[in-house]
Amino acid sequence: MQESQAEQTIIDVDEQEEESGVTIYDISSYGADYDVEGLIRRLKKGDIYIPHFQRDYVWNQSEASRLIESLLLGLPVPGVFLAKDIESNKLSVIDGQQRLKSLLFFYDGYFNPKGGDSRKRVFRLKNVQSKFEGKTYKELEEEDRINLDDSIIHSTIIKQETPNDDNTSIYHVFERLNTGGRKLTPQEIRTAIYIGKLNDLILELNDHPAWRELFGKKNIRLKDQEMILRFFAMYNQLTNYTKPLKEFLNQYNSKNKNLPEDKLIEFASLFKDTTDTILKGFGRNAFRPDRVFNASAYEVLMVGVAKRINSEVNFKTLSSNIRSLYKDQEFIDSITKGTSDDKVVELRHKLFNDFVEKHV
Repeated sequence: MQESQAEQTIIDVDEQEEESGVTIYDISSYGADYDVEGLIRRLKKGDIYIPHFQRDYVWNQSEASRLIESLLLGLPVPGVFLAKDIESNKLSVIDGQQRLKSLLFFYDGYFNPKGGDSRKRVFRLKNVQSKFEGKTYKELEEEDRINLDDSIIHSTIIKQETPNDDNTSIYHVFERLNTGGRKLTPQEIRTAIYIGKLNDLILELNDHPAWRELFGKKNIRLKDQEMILRFFAMYNQLTNYTKPLKEFLNQYNSKNKNLPEDKLIEFASLFKDTTDTILKGFGRNAFRPDRVFNASAYEVLMVGVAKRINSEVNFKTLSSNIRSLYKDQEFIDSITKGTSDDKVVELRHKLFNDFVEKHV
């Protein structure tokens, strides 16, 4: 029986290992005072977009109504943080999604609609002053509606100037601003800010049957999606790897977020062929040298098999001997101690390559 999501254990890099690799950023920022009507228009056009990731809209109708009431009364509300995309010049929301979604729901007329809902809840203001209580946007008095449309929400827009070969500062801004409640995982943040074709592909590949057998149930904190990203990053950039792993993955995700179509097809085929081969040859516990999913064992086996997917290597022979590698103390140390260190990463891949040379 597979472990439940709550019980699922994954051995991966200790956060303390990641305390290195300081990057100094040059970030420009400026203020923009958007009226509410303009914000809604830009949201609907996609010029400002709220990234989709696992953390849902969490406000209730009363909380959302109070925000709108504040604007109707002429009271100031907290501003939002937006990040300018280097390629498209579109603005992504890195702080303020609850406020912006609340406004969008009110203007559209329905509170937090879900896809597939047979009935939508009409958004009527709730627990506000009697003048506004129970009213939809369309039912507001003309004067009140104009006041709401013209209300100003201050926006701080940030853009990374240097380094100019990635956009990883946005990751750190997002991480620091979104500290309330449950701490976001690195992959939840990447999914939120590196919007593009690569993350769309990762989401699609996460449903591949062989991968689901090898990893187990879907991980609500997106660890399975991070593993797919890690495979692509290590497969393509292993010789350029430097600690910390989190930043290495951030840079790879940022630089490759919109790969050309032929590369996406190549990546999809490689991942599917590799997981199919490993499931068939090594079994569903291939990434569990000691009963639990080991991210470093996954990394080295995935990259090692992928590099040889079109070769004459007999994977059946390798699989029958893999336990000897998993019992080698030097290899065990390389997947359990200081696993994100540059030399340790290099060592475990060398040990796997030596293992293959010995058993082909």
